[in-house]
Amino acid sequence: QVPLVESGGGLVQAGGSLRLSCAASGRTFSTYAMGWFRQPPGKEREFVAAISRGGSITYYADSVKGRFTISRDNAKNMVFLQMNSLKPEDGAVYYCAAGTAADRLRHGVVGSWGQGTQVTVSS
Repeated sequence: QVPLVESGGGLVQAGGSLRLSCAASGRTFSTYAMGWFRQPPGKEREFVAAISRGGSITYYADSVKGRFTISRDNAKNMVFLQMNSLKPEDGAVYYCAAGTAADRLRHGVVGSWGQGTQVTVSS
């Protein structure tokens, strides 16, 4: 378990951009793969993006590929999600997640969750 705290959510117009951040506590951040999930209103939580421990491997959901970019800074214990060309259907609570491997995160195997940050996209 690693404590995770998201920030950067908010209200944005369709076509706009937001950058989500997730801060992790502890000295073992670089040993975790990291990811982002989201839960739209009335729907189940879904995978968005994942990044390997060193940052060389990334995975994206088809719905965000080409618009979202996940990155990490192991020196600062941070992971980011740059979201461009936002659509109303991207509105959701976004959760940061940590796991043992990016591929396992992509399949929903998560060790730690953040508390979530709300993203609202107006049309």
